[in-house]
Amino acid sequence: MAKRVSIRSVNRNNNLAIMKLEMAPLVSSYNDRIRPLLDTIDSLRHLNVMKEGIQLPTIVVVGDQSSGKSSVLESLAGISLPRGQGICTQARVSDAINVATEEIAGTGKGISHTPLTLVVRKKGVPDLTMVDLPGITRVPVHGQPEDIYEQISKIIMEYISPNESIILNVLSATVDFPTCESIRMSQLVDKTGERTLAVVTKVDKAPEGLLEKVTTDAVNIGLGYVCVRNRIGDESYEEARTKEAELFESHPLLSEIDKSIVGIPVLAQKLVEIQAASIARCLPEIVKKINDKLDQNVDELSQMPQNLASAGDAMKALFQISGAAKDSLKKILLQGEFEEYPEDEKMHCTARMADMLHDFSNQLYSKSAEDTLSGDFLIDEIKLLEESKGIGLPNFIPRTVFLVL
Repeated sequence: MAKRVSIRSVNRNNNLAIMKLEMAPLVSSYNDRIRPLLDTIDSLRHLNVMKEGIQLPTIVVVGDQSSGKSSVLESLAGISLPRGQGICTQARVSDAINVATEEIAGTGKGISHTPLTLVVRKKGVPDLTMVDLPGITRVPVHGQPEDIYEQISKIIMEYISPNESIILNVLSATVDFPTCESIRMSQLVDKTGERTLAVVTKVDKAPEGLLEKVTTDAVNIGLGYVCVRNRIGDESYEEARTKEAELFESHPLLSEIDKSIVGIPVLAQKLVEIQAASIARCLPEIVKKINDKLDQNVDELSQMPQNLASAGDAMKALFQISGAAKDSLKKILLQGEFEEYPEDEKMHCTARMADMLHDFSNQLYSKSAEDTLSGDFLIDEIKLLEESKGIGLPNFIPRTVFLVL
């Protein structure tokens, strides 16, 4: 299940004595400048503009299982999220998420496409909106479906494919980066890495060679790396940040890493700046797409029957609508014309058939001698197509078209 985590900083008036006892906020007053932009994007998201094919700038968090993804989100938000093990210092938040997850995805270990939204309002945290996706696992555990990897991969690719998405790739310092499945997936949609930021966790467990990993960049991370220390046990978030700063300052190997790419505060600041730049870059085009969509809908509305004073008027309007739908289907299914649906590839039908047949041809010729096709290749598909034709009568539309209408 995808978790959408919206983090908001809350400003409070505190006296000087209290302020001296508190840790510095994760980000500076930069929050005040990005908040209007972020609120605008969140408002558009709540209005479901993405269902209209309009993509919004989003930070998408991906990572292999046990990469430390939850720890990173917890450190940014300052709350504890559900996990299979560990100590949760804010049990009510974790329990509420678990209850909502069970209502949506059930009590098993399956996943759901329905996002779960969590809004965090807390003093000193960065203003961010992130989508936390399931950790990538190849081997299903007890209770998970056999195709769990395929299900998770499909969800991840759906979220990271749009050019408006910023990919926050969480990597464990204990593994080789090129072997990470999350890296492979992000490279499929972002070959140059221009919209990928990497967070390296568990640095205290594998400090050897980490400096070389983050400076040579063998996996094309265009937005750079940030190395962080995971919170351990029942440490408070303030204690964890203090120990993190001490680690990168005093450790013989980790202290050699440039201070501009280490620590949760640095990560928070980078994310806020990247998010602001992404929103500023995409917002004009989003406004244009919304206006175009509005004009299109208003035009369609104006073409609908206005005043239906009698049953006869209603019947006449019905025949007009049916006739227009028939003409559209005729263009799509028979003539391969899809100018009415230029953005909706699912409606291109006949025009897409050539591409599909081309793909089938490539698959046939790419088969090796050891993997010859059986004599039943596509027989089931052809049989199904024959059955779907049904009985055709002159001057009657096909049954499948009738059902659609």
